[in-house]
Amino acid sequence: MSAGPELNRGALEAVQEADGPHLFGVRHLSPGGAFHLLRTLEAIQPTLVLVEGPADAYAFIPHLVSSAAQPPVAILAYTEELPVRTMMWPLAEYSPEYQAMKWACALGVEVRFMDLPSDVNLALHEPSAPREADVMPAEQQGDDPPADSSGDTSAPRRNLYEEVAEMAGEPDYDTYWERHFEHNLNPEAYRSAMLAFSRHMRELTEEEERRERSGEFAYNAVREAYMNRCLRQAAAEGHKLSQIVVVCGAYHASALGADAPAMTDDELKQLPRRSSKLALMPYSYYRLSSMSGYGAGNAAPNYFAMMWRAMQEGTLSQLPYHYLAEAARHLRRSGTHRSTAEVIEAVRLAEALASLHGGSAPVLGDLRDAARTLLGQGDLGTVADALVRLDVGTAIGRLPEGVGQTPIQDDFARQLRELKLDKYRTAVATGLTLDLRENRQVSTEEAALLDLRRSRFLHRLAWLDIGFAQHKSSGQQDASWKEEWVLQWTPESEIRLVEAVLLGESVELAAAFKLRQSMEACSSIGEASQLINMASLCGLTAQMETGLSVLQRLAADSRDVTGMAAAAAELAVILGYGSLRRVETGHLGPMMRQLFVRSCLYLPDAAGCSDEAAVAMAQAMGQLDALTREHEEWADGELWAAELRKLSDRDDRNPKLSGLACAILLERSLITAEDAGAEMSRRLSPGIPADLGAGWFEGLSMRNRYALLSRPYLWEQLDAYITGLDEEQFRRALVFLRRAFSTFSHKEKTMAAELLGELWRTDTEQTAEVVTGELGEEEKSMLDSLNDFDFGNF
Repeated sequence: MSAGPELNRGALEAVQEADGPHLFGVRHLSPGGAFHLLRTLEAIQPTLVLVEGPADAYAFIPHLVSSAAQPPVAILAYTEELPVRTMMWPLAEYSPEYQAMKWACALGVEVRFMDLPSDVNLALHEPSAPREADVMPAEQQGDDPPADSSGDTSAPRRNLYEEVAEMAGEPDYDTYWERHFEHNLNPEAYRSAMLAFSRHMRELTEEEERRERSGEFAYNAVREAYMNRCLRQAAAEGHKLSQIVVVCGAYHASALGADAPAMTDDELKQLPRRSSKLALMPYSYYRLSSMSGYGAGNAAPNYFAMMWRAMQEGTLSQLPYHYLAEAARHLRRSGTHRSTAEVIEAVRLAEALASLHGGSAPVLGDLRDAARTLLGQGDLGTVADALVRLDVGTAIGRLPEGVGQTPIQDDFARQLRELKLDKYRTAVATGLTLDLRENRQVSTEEAALLDLRRSRFLHRLAWLDIGFAQHKSSGQQDASWKEEWVLQWTPESEIRLVEAVLLGESVELAAAFKLRQSMEACSSIGEASQLINMASLCGLTAQMETGLSVLQRLAADSRDVTGMAAAAAELAVILGYGSLRRVETGHLGPMMRQLFVRSCLYLPDAAGCSDEAAVAMAQAMGQLDALTREHEEWADGELWAAELRKLSDRDDRNPKLSGLACAILLERSLITAEDAGAEMSRRLSPGIPADLGAGWFEGLSMRNRYALLSRPYLWEQLDAYITGLDEEQFRRALVFLRRAFSTFSHKEKTMAAELLGELWRTDTEQTAEVVTGELGEEEKSMLDSLNDFDFGNF
């Protein structure tokens, strides 16, 4: 690494009190800050480097900067009790803190963190604390001024950084910072400007600071007192203050020093604490960016990484060319050609825009404007995707395996390797298709069942809500062997994985524990069956047995036909793919039989329900009927037929369900065509109320419509019945008939219209055209009026 511009003694004195520590204030994601910090360290050659970060995470420093680690990474603190609370301290390659630690470790210089320990930070940010922070990044703590704790919310102050940008004539704070600090490669000017900025920010927030210190919660004051305590301790250990470099948020720099107030032993003992642990986790550029909603991020982490590399190579002046050339390359890949001449003109435009603002080089805003104007030819949409990829990027960090991580993180990483899923640990969503059938073309059982093992692992992650794997419908109803997944890794996935360690030290144990908890709290038959299915998908046989016990207990006294039918159908699904998934299903059949028998026996009574409840009951009847066709050994077809006949014959049940029962019997040839005709004649005889007659026909039309359409005599009965209704009864019947025919396909509607044409002795094609044609405005208005039809008037 080149030494860069020499740092004279005057520059050093600008940040050092007499015989005091060297204070280096930074913005936490600042390549310029990292650039100048390295040169400061080279010039001073300190014996100790103190870095803003959780003091109890010092043991992680060598792992963070090891050659096996690749930023962005983060330190994660989490509570050991539910509900889990987390805090993060992210680091990019160009973070000044990261470069300070890397420099110190490379030269054998002692380096420590000097901020409040993580257990204190977590306690101070409990929901009951004045400042809520579910996930409180270090950057947000580091260089933000204190919040107004006066309690006056009637006129909230605008963001201070926005005010600073506005005073400087810049559109936003990121642009202000880049133009005035990142492009400043003069060491003395940079450090002087940084100290002046720190003092100015504290002056602007003097009133808020005073209120905070006089209130019950002075978070910044507590942190700065602890940092000064760390300075005192270092001096007591024999380090000369003049040989200590402090790397902290710019806002805090002017509040630290040898004479600044430090936290006492008693004050330290009084701080609240939460039992917690620390872990390391990979991070991503997207999570670092403000696009993700991360308040302490910057708009373009990948752009600033490009800037950092240019600074290291001494080619910062070439950054505009590199940025816009990459944008043009992205456009060409997507099929939009842009020439080298257009790139050169875009660079010239960016430089002209920078000059208008008094800048020495284009900032990101200038480059984006130039890209939109020249490469996008005025259309942001043309270059939007290319600019997002350039600005934010898709990089995700990496850590040495087994270092600073929880057992469940280690287990997750091991299984990714074993299941050959490592390449899917990326910030880009990637599809994965699994074939659960045994692969007989390989030599080992592990390889033969690779996709089945993958399926179990991904279902466990989905059950734990890790966020890495999303199951999608395969689009093939009969392809039970096929699964479609979308895999995408995010820092939030890592956080959820760490939180899951409270449930178990491996993915399997955590999923099993959560299933057992859910089953113990389960109070419905439907939920219990779904949990059993989830256990089978996860390959957790013991939890399946637990779920069956819960289901049997809940079903013992249940009369919930819809719940029992749904549960039986769920068990049937497991039985259907049990051999494919290699789960033990021996106990499922008897349980399904019990649910089926109880559902059948209680069906006639349960069918005395409202039209709203009849929707779910109709679905339950469909599920029970399917069971008798697909699982004859467990579903008694004779019992089913007998109960259907009872329901079909009864006049005091919901007419829709009675009609559906008749339709199923007809479909299965359990009644003759003559019996069906007689029943329809009875149901649609003169004097039968419209809601009963038309409602019954609605149920009849729900199954096997081609059988219905192939029997003209049934339509004769319907036609005669409708013709005999008066106007009000006809309107009443129309509600049910409209609902029934709304589910007919276009072809089925055409066939019905042609049948009616034959009955009416009209041209069948013309009748079909009229019946299936577009409605006029008057007809639409008449039908709309039926939506508010009041059945209470009859």
